Amino acid sequence: MKAEDMRNQSDEELRAKLAELTEERFRLRFRGATQPLEDPLRLRVIRKDVARINTILRERAQSASAGAGR
Repeated sequence: MKAEDMRNQSDEELRAKLAELTEERFRLRFRGATQPLEDPLRLRVIRKDVARINTILRERAQSASAGAGR
């Protein structure tokens, strides 16, 4: 998912997507320990999407706190 698409979503939607990706990453890592994965690059994609979501949420939190401090 692209960062532009993520920026158009609300905080609640992003947090739900973050929880979903975290669960999927856990399952893939668990399955990868017991058998070969069909798409091992999916772990990389998930990791980067999680980082994008966390970055967007942090930017929003910082802009909200900067706006409230004025």
